[in-house]
Amino acid sequence: MVKSSALALFLLTMLSACGSGEQASEKGAGAAPPPPEVDVITVTSEPVTLTQDLPGRLQAWRTAQVRARVEGIVEKRLFTEGSDVKAGAILFQIDARAYQAARDAAAADVEAARLVVDRYKPLLDLKAVSQQEFDAALARLKQAQSTLTRAKLDLENTRAPAPIAGRIGRAMVTEGALVGRGEATHLATIEQIDPIHANFTQPGAELLKRQAALAAGQLKPTDSTRVELLLEDGSLYPSPGKILFSDLAVEAATGAVGLRAEFPNPDHRLLPGMFVRVRFPTAVDETAVRVPQRAVQGGPQGQFVMVVAPDGKVATQPIKTENMAGADFLVSAGLKGGEQVIVNGLQKARPGVTVKAVPWNPQGAPPVSPPPAPPPAAAKKEG
Repeated sequence: MVKSSALALFLLTMLSACGSGEQASEKGAGAAPPPPEVDVITVTSEPVTLTQDLPGRLQAWRTAQVRARVEGIVEKRLFTEGSDVKAGAILFQIDARAYQAARDAAAADVEAARLVVDRYKPLLDLKAVSQQEFDAALARLKQAQSTLTRAKLDLENTRAPAPIAGRIGRAMVTEGALVGRGEATHLATIEQIDPIHANFTQPGAELLKRQAALAAGQLKPTDSTRVELLLEDGSLYPSPGKILFSDLAVEAATGAVGLRAEFPNPDHRLLPGMFVRVRFPTAVDETAVRVPQRAVQGGPQGQFVMVVAPDGKVATQPIKTENMAGADFLVSAGLKGGEQVIVNGLQKARPGVTVKAVPWNPQGAPPVSPPPAPPPAAAKKEG
């Protein structure tokens, strides 16, 4: 009887232990994971300068074509293609033998005509020659001098110089080529690319829209001429430029207004002909609401952003954007200020999901950690 009571007590104890273990495991399985973290910005209204990114093309500051001014055979090319040359440096040598002979003959004609004039001068006083004969001899001297001047110029033109300083491109002719026959043959091109120009256009319709907003007081004019340059790979050129001028008329073929900006180019990173985008200021909006481009999404119903509601849940907020301020969109409808817009972690943000909002750090700087505590002093051993 005693053995039966002990066995029953042991079985009850085991069943109680199993039940408590199952309840503990159920509690552990039912614990919810912490809400995911998302980076947010708090939308505010502030004055910003509106900008536009417009396509353009780079152009050299100065360009000069080296052309043959006389006819002849190219004997030498005296420069390295793609190098920098100084103004006046000799670039090509054209066969000069025929022009040297013509110069010597013209010099001889001048000397002969001068001797005739010198001989006629005393004879004119003695009435040995007529005034008409002396005038004719003087005219022949002047004509010979003019021919000599032309012959000297042709001889000089057999050495084609650089009209400006800059970087020279490839040679358009080689040694042995006949140049200058019937036309001034193009020999090479020199370009000055520091600074460099960017030519771009602004649609006339956008210009009228902005002028109407300025007239209505919705925007304020900006006096800034500072512009930025976006390269073909999307990177921002580090040195800002300035607007030089805007055309006074709209191009009939494109309906746009032409503009030109100038950028420093000391390392010759920018090359003529490159396609770029010019970001330039248009006006100032005193009550603008801006959000980063990465926060704006698009769908069948239009643009929208994901926001964190006061209860910590994610919601979809439709918006409308019109202008830009640098790399940010300016919101014209949908946001008034104070909303927490999700910038990073959109893949974890689904409508209705509870998240933990963390302020966005656009620079990506790591948080500053406190210095480590000094190690504790070693305990003295007991003697």
